[in-house]
Amino acid sequence: MAHATSSDPNVFILPDLGEGVHEAELIKWRVQVGQEIKELDILAEMETDKAVVEVPSPRAGVIKQLHGNEGEILHVGNVLVSYEGGAATPQATPAPTPAKAKHEPKPSAIDLEEPPAEREDAGTVVGSLSSSPAVAQPGKALATPAVRRLAKELGINIDAVQGTGIGGRVTEKDVRATGKSAPAPKAPAAAKPAGRPQPQTPAAPEIDFSAATRSLPRAGGDDTTRLPFRGVRRTIANRLRESMNQAVHFTVMDEADVSGLDALRKRLASASGEKVSLLPFVASAVCRVLGNEKFRALNATVDEKPGDAAYEASIVQHRGVHLGIATDTDNGLMVPVIPEADRLGVLQIGRAITQVAEQARARTISRDQLTGSTFTISNVGSHAGRFATPVINYPEVGILAVGRAREGMVVNKGTFRVGLLLPLSLACDHRVVDGATAALALAEIVRLLQTEAESLMSPARG
Repeated sequence: MAHATSSDPNVFILPDLGEGVHEAELIKWRVQVGQEIKELDILAEMETDKAVVEVPSPRAGVIKQLHGNEGEILHVGNVLVSYEGGAATPQATPAPTPAKAKHEPKPSAIDLEEPPAEREDAGTVVGSLSSSPAVAQPGKALATPAVRRLAKELGINIDAVQGTGIGGRVTEKDVRATGKSAPAPKAPAAAKPAGRPQPQTPAAPEIDFSAATRSLPRAGGDDTTRLPFRGVRRTIANRLRESMNQAVHFTVMDEADVSGLDALRKRLASASGEKVSLLPFVASAVCRVLGNEKFRALNATVDEKPGDAAYEASIVQHRGVHLGIATDTDNGLMVPVIPEADRLGVLQIGRAITQVAEQARARTISRDQLTGSTFTISNVGSHAGRFATPVINYPEVGILAVGRAREGMVVNKGTFRVGLLLPLSLACDHRVVDGATAALALAEIVRLLQTEAESLMSPARG
């Protein structure tokens, strides 16, 4: 961990926490003011992107001041801790400007400020009441011109309406409620034409929406919960927004008959004594397709700087397949990476998937293991669902969603049987990958799963 320094030996500023990291969320203080600490004692837990990092103290001393509150976003270079005493005379350490006040959010970032709670109707149509509203006088209703006009249109004596607004003010809701409870005025009888009596058409009953409106949840009330975008959820939100802003998404879908593959999977699990799912076979098929020169466009990332017109954007195609595995955790979605996955056999890929998924869920995975992927697989079928429209793990240009396998009818040359069908959804960045290329790549993945199951056992690349 690189340590930025200050000219004041009693001031410790937030160091670089990893390549490309400019800010971090303060998760938890591990020290308190007045505490005597040793060198390398942990000062705080910070969250960068999707990994939690412990920040050690560069020196021994006594904590004088902690700069920042838990849950606050701090920038690299902000003052983190002030010490008292030391080799040099301590200088006054100015309290840092809160990171949120200094931070100018990027267009792709989510606004983290909480919106104000919704207010009840204050009895006005336009504008709001003053801080010292008037009070209704006996026999004379207090109401705005718009409310008086509504009462007149409905034929209601507004002075007889009980106001529920501030200071007894009559609101639009009060007038409408009175109108519903009052008997409707009789319309003058129309002259009946001579001859046969005309059939009577019953009037449609009026629906009362007032009860449903009263039951709607109010922001900040007892029946709602407000959760700020923080930690992993904040990172996920920003990354997904960046992906949707930059990549041009399109998705192709198909199903693979994996009946034979499933039989092979069961034999392999029995022989190895390990739990083997269909996912490692899908990963092996993906590695083979991405290694094919015809489909190399899918194993790529986009190098660009949004908003910088002077920067020349480019497409970076990769030889090795560094496979991202979308993993659902209690803290949100993480994408740990299996480097050089195309050099692994099915059992090795399965073990690697299990290992990185467990580390991600336990929050013990390093930042390095969460970066550098060139293509991602999302196993949505491990929970439920068939097809999906997955969001690309930008700056990658492709992601494959694997649905839940199910029994279905398989038709081949006029004959049919029941088989195990695996739904597959391939999303690509249309700026980089043509529609035909994506469709042919998915067809090749399906073919490998259906007819080349045995070949998937060995690594795609030696």
